[in-house]
Amino acid sequence: MTFFSQASSRMISLNIGGKKFCTTIDTLTQREPDSMLAAMFSGRHTICQDTDTGYVFVDRDGKHFRHILNWLREGEVPILKDYEYSELLREAEYFQLLGLIDGIKTSLINRKVDEEMGTELTRIDIIKCIQSEKVRFRGVNLSGLDLSKLDLSYVDFSYACLKNVFFSRANLQCAKFKDVDAEASIFHNATLRECEFTGANLRGALLAGANLQSANLQDACLINCSLCGAELRSAHLQTADLTNANLEGANLEGANLKGAKLTNANLRGANLQRAYLRDVNLRDADLEGAKLDGANLLGAIR
Repeated sequence: MTFFSQASSRMISLNIGGKKFCTTIDTLTQREPDSMLAAMFSGRHTICQDTDTGYVFVDRDGKHFRHILNWLREGEVPILKDYEYSELLREAEYFQLLGLIDGIKTSLINRKVDEEMGTELTRIDIIKCIQSEKVRFRGVNLSGLDLSKLDLSYVDFSYACLKNVFFSRANLQCAKFKDVDAEASIFHNATLRECEFTGANLRGALLAGANLQSANLQDACLINCSLCGAELRSAHLQTADLTNANLEGANLEGANLKGAKLTNANLRGANLQRAYLRDVNLRDADLEGAKLDGANLLGAIR
């Protein structure tokens, strides 16, 4: 164990999941002073350092750590594909890099604005439509639209293309998303109570802080999704694919996850009390601090 002094010129060698990086304490602590990295190397904590190599090991995927270092050095958000932004966002959330998280979201919003020209409807068209009594956008291409903060409750989006749509803080209670393609869409802090997402493609979607209480996500693809802090109480997630999903701090009390895939999922601090986890695949899932009181784990793979 090593106790670091906070000397800006001090070189630090990092081993992030097997990938090697060299930087300085100044880089790790100045731009994001409230981050986990800044706290680790602030001089207030002891750090596990390999006595032979001098490397400090951090058990995370090192694929995007170079982008994190470049952000800390230059304050620039890289230009990435949508699924790569989702992966980088997950790492930024883990390291609590709030500036980078905001930067990624801004980049995605700007990309959606650029893509909006190719959609069948605009935000203004949507606003006009939702003033009518019953709204259906079944099978419509709405890719890249900014629909944030709108009241879209009870709207039927079934079979629509919703790739990269920005639904942040929208009211989508009881909306229908059956078999939609909503890859990399943003539902941050959206209200999604009792929504239907059966068979939906939500790969890489951002659902952090969303209210999905009693939502139906049966057979949905939620690979690489961020559901950090989401409300999933009594949700239906039977046979859903949550591989690599981030469910840290999520409330899954009483949720039905029978047969779901949670391989390599982050369930730290999640509330799984009285959840139905029969035949769930939990291989390599992180359950540190998770509440499992009364959960049915019969046949679960761990």
